[in-house]
Amino acid sequence: MLRGRRALLLSALGAASCGLHPVYAPVSGKGTDAPASQLAAIQVGLIPDRTGQLLRLALQERFERSGAAPARLYDLTVNYAVSSENIGILQDYASTRVRYIGRATYTLTTDVPVHTTLTSGSAQALDGLNQFDQQYFAADQEGETVQRRMAGQLADEIALQLAVYFRKRAAAPGG
Repeated sequence: MLRGRRALLLSALGAASCGLHPVYAPVSGKGTDAPASQLAAIQVGLIPDRTGQLLRLALQERFERSGAAPARLYDLTVNYAVSSENIGILQDYASTRVRYIGRATYTLTTDVPVHTTLTSGSAQALDGLNQFDQQYFAADQEGETVQRRMAGQLADEIALQLAVYFRKRAAAPGG
């Protein structure tokens, strides 16, 4: 047990000496302007449809992890679409598996008098489910689970991209 902790500590020190730093940690010498506090200042706009609502909730959870609710400084606009394709086709053309692909594009703007675009990007998530004959309730439940998982994956990816953006901006001279 002690050996495992020591190895973890040494690997963390080694990573820090190589220039790797936790993305959500405050930038040294820059005060409390950590990416986590900047993420908490983002207002996520409405995203249409049930899948969009799931993504918006997942994004809000990631951004408000610190618990503090600072003044909103940024607006995040997200376009989200989920497509599906049947794979695992049988000889009678019945599908046994469905692949879902979720694609989100986002734009982060300032919330001050003039909305200025700060950054934009995209994220993608893949998931799937098996289809069973005569199992309609189970298929509905599994479909909802897949949608929640994809929303979580996309929210993680978008939050990470924005945290990296804020970290780079804070580390830049004059940032």
